[in-house]
Amino acid sequence: MRADVPEVVCETRAQWRAWLREHCEDATAVWLVTRRTSPDPDYEAAVVEALAVGWVDSTKRSIDADFSALYFVPRRRCSGWARTNKARIAALEAAGDLHARGAAVVAAARADGSWTLLDDVENLVVPDDLAVALDASGGRAFWDAGSRSARRAMLVWLVEAKKPDTRARRIAAIAEHAGRGERPPQFR
Repeated sequence: MRADVPEVVCETRAQWRAWLREHCEDATAVWLVTRRTSPDPDYEAAVVEALAVGWVDSTKRSIDADFSALYFVPRRRCSGWARTNKARIAALEAAGDLHARGAAVVAAARADGSWTLLDDVENLVVPDDLAVALDASGGRAFWDAGSRSARRAMLVWLVEAKKPDTRARRIAAIAEHAGRGERPPQFR
């Protein structure tokens, strides 16, 4: 684990919530360390508490036979929201458990379009420009036969392109590799 990122050991969901509420405005990252045999806080609870203050989970690491760690950071502006996290946010809103910072992050996402950025990706909708390229390369059948997770990862890569020329290069790479019956190297 990175030495410059603090570790916080929490034995209960309440401890994790308290740490997040105290540090959500000033911390830049944290490793949540939990006992493997403890049901509290479990993964779902840890993620929900983080989302409540506008944070998101990332990498999970094993520490030893007894402990594991999950990396959390504040959500980046304009990062896409997965359907699962949007459902968690809806539950937090309904229960009145969304912290002010979390509500601000959600409001900003709804305003800048990142809240819906991954909607078509989650539904595996192939954008028109990619469909044309796949058909032209002869790779459409390979694409359609690919696993849901691989197609989703490539669609995320595509929609996260910031510039049109980056998007065009990514489409070309996906279509070219699909035409050869393979995925681009980073998705193998």
